[in-house]
Amino acid sequence: MLGHAELMNEALTNVGHERNSAKTGGLPGLIRCLVEAVHNYSRKAARMRIVLVDPSRAIRRAMTDLIVPGEHEVFACSHGQEALDRIAADEAVGTLITSVQLADISGIQLCAAARRLAGSRRALFIIVMSSTDDYGQVIQALDNGADDFIRKPPFPEELRARLRAASRFTSIQRDLIRYATTDSLTGLLNRRAFFADAVEACTAADSGNPLSVILFDVDRFKRINDMHGHQAGDVVLATLGAAVKTVAQGPLGRLGGEEFCLLLSDDLAEAVEVAEDLRQSIKALEFSEMESLGVTCSFGVAEWENGDTIDRILRRADLAMYEAKHTGRDRVIAADSFVVTDRHEKWRGVARATTSRKQ
Repeated sequence: MLGHAELMNEALTNVGHERNSAKTGGLPGLIRCLVEAVHNYSRKAARMRIVLVDPSRAIRRAMTDLIVPGEHEVFACSHGQEALDRIAADEAVGTLITSVQLADISGIQLCAAARRLAGSRRALFIIVMSSTDDYGQVIQALDNGADDFIRKPPFPEELRARLRAASRFTSIQRDLIRYATTDSLTGLLNRRAFFADAVEACTAADSGNPLSVILFDVDRFKRINDMHGHQAGDVVLATLGAAVKTVAQGPLGRLGGEEFCLLLSDDLAEAVEVAEDLRQSIKALEFSEMESLGVTCSFGVAEWENGDTIDRILRRADLAMYEAKHTGRDRVIAADSFVVTDRHEKWRGVARATTSRKQ
């Protein structure tokens, strides 16, 4: 999982995307983000969802009785796999408390598995309990993903204090994850987070799962900025992002400027239908303060082929989007529906994972 330093780096990279054409946040934006992340926990920390694992029914009952008065929710179980299943099924679980000794797997193995399950985009605080004084186990647990250690049975006030610390930690980490992975203007995935998802999708496609990409951008966006101002451009991008997010069934990101991309577990024909629905939905958007403003998008759609990389499939979608622009805009073009010419080959969009373009 990303540590605080890496998360903060990503958060800083993403600060300043509130304007559509350039990074403008600078130091004031950085200060605002970090202050918000540090202080937000005070209003979020009242309630946590906790998974508690211990082979003893008496310990589980006693621990639950200690925790629940703090208004936390507790799911108690005796097996490590049961705990993992619960964490996987419930994104709201933010804390795992486990004994070192379990029936099926060790608490240390559970720490490592839970940390892998959480990955880099989920805040999960792990507390290990043990009734022994074996500090070698403490070191092993911390090296395998645990964040804290407590003796079993714990002193009630010590346990509650550690849970308050866990609440602060996860609250701040959630904010940092959000700043590191989300485009602040549209609420969609930022470029780095989108391409991380795209790599996973390509790995699945290599195993035979269907994958298509829909690449689209706002037609004549520079004219919107020039005629109505950058604030109007921001409104267009934010409104479009919110509208598309409600219907998208896959990773959706803002790649840069006015360009967006959606990954789908569909074949080409199905993806074209989705793109056409998106095109019509975007065209129907209304802007109350800019009644004369009509917004359309051009779409390029491509399907995974054997031997593809994310850059190759995006290149085909990019060329299809260019064809849509060149043939009149406000339309959906599939990558296999036109002849690629020198004119297409000279086109270079921003939809490349290996680009040096900043997020």
